[in-house]
Amino acid sequence: MPYFDAASSAPLHPVARQALLAALDEGWADPARLYREGRRARLLLDAARDAAAEAVGCRPDELTFTSSGTRAVHSGISGALAGRRRVGRHLVVSAAEHSSVLHAAATHEAQGGTFAEVPVDRAGAVSAAVYGEALREDTALACLQSANHEVGTEQPVAEVAELCRASGVPLLVDAAQSLGWGPVPTGWSLLAASAHKWGGPSGVGLLAVRKGVRFAPQGPADERESGRAAGFENIPAVVAAAASLRAVRAEAAAESVRLRALVDLIRVRVPELVPDVEVVGDPVRRLPHLVTFSCLYVDGETLLHELDRADFSVSSGSSCTSSTLTPSHVLRAMGVLSEGNVRVSLPAGTTAEDVDRFLRVLPGVVSEVREKLGAPVSVAPSPAAATSLVVDSLGKRCPIPVIELAKVIGEVPVGGTVTVLSDDEAARLDIPAWCVMREQEYVGEEPADRGSAYVVRRLS
Repeated sequence: MPYFDAASSAPLHPVARQALLAALDEGWADPARLYREGRRARLLLDAARDAAAEAVGCRPDELTFTSSGTRAVHSGISGALAGRRRVGRHLVVSAAEHSSVLHAAATHEAQGGTFAEVPVDRAGAVSAAVYGEALREDTALACLQSANHEVGTEQPVAEVAELCRASGVPLLVDAAQSLGWGPVPTGWSLLAASAHKWGGPSGVGLLAVRKGVRFAPQGPADERESGRAAGFENIPAVVAAAASLRAVRAEAAAESVRLRALVDLIRVRVPELVPDVEVVGDPVRRLPHLVTFSCLYVDGETLLHELDRADFSVSSGSSCTSSTLTPSHVLRAMGVLSEGNVRVSLPAGTTAEDVDRFLRVLPGVVSEVREKLGAPVSVAPSPAAATSLVVDSLGKRCPIPVIELAKVIGEVPVGGTVTVLSDDEAARLDIPAWCVMREQEYVGEEPADRGSAYVVRRLS
């Protein structure tokens, strides 16, 4: 069964498995002890730190192993903000950051701090100039991911890092998605990453803090990991994480070329094979293994279930695949279609045959889902009796409001309007995106007794 969700968690690399098993026998003792078993464990821990630091591009004594990538992010943000509290309590993040960063920002705000979200364009990238404008005299920390976890777009880290340096603001880079593919551009002050994203074991994160960065670890003091990560080190997992990072880096140059070609094939063929599809994310400045596309008139949860039945494991940012019934904050920030969203992230070793079969299966699956939902086959003009229509989609979830809009847009004359009443959060994103795709005019959103009224003017 092809597994196409490496961005969530990559399969355990063979080197990680071998290192983990070996370290279970050799690295179980307390590395802080001076007896033989403790010294052996300390040697393994130090060797793992050296290897990981070399891959990150920092000194070994700047790198801390944490219990997860999320913990690394949270510790990095809270420690840097506390260390620079005299400067101010302002934090800058991008609107497309991983939820761990945004949750940390919300907690900071709840504790009396402030934060600014820098917008992203439709490709998911920040403008370095706009990011620079968000920096203030009281900015204590800036955060920017190296590459987006949902659409693969690479961020202008080097340019933003230079602006932060000129302003005297440390930059924390979340490198969880990119570290396995290569080093992050220089200029960062703090860096966080997660081992299971590159084929290491889960439960291991990395936090690098450059010398000279003011940093005050939060929480009760602890003697281990320079006081930045409390508790007994999981040495077997740490050893496996470092060994697998070194292994995937050695393979990255060749594998990135091969997977980029497969992703390029998906980017080109999916819109050719499936009508009404939007491929999102930067087509050039992106991770080599990841592509995201959204299908109009498709229930994302049903689509994922049907692909799973066809033996393909993929992910989605659609609201209808989420317990919160809200679309992905990344897709929302980009202003792109969220319904029927599919994220394909290929693990190392993915074959061309697997991708070819995915491209053969996908059109039929999408067609079946659309048929079940009663989606329109086309939006053909018809004689119009009214210059405006109202579609009541209250209580109906993605993608039904957009389907109902598409069914009636041809019933008003060119210049006429359709007003969609909806209380589904996804409609706020998907109706404007539908207008862009179908070359109709999105007039805007108006208040309603329940939910909102979304007004669309027919242009063709």
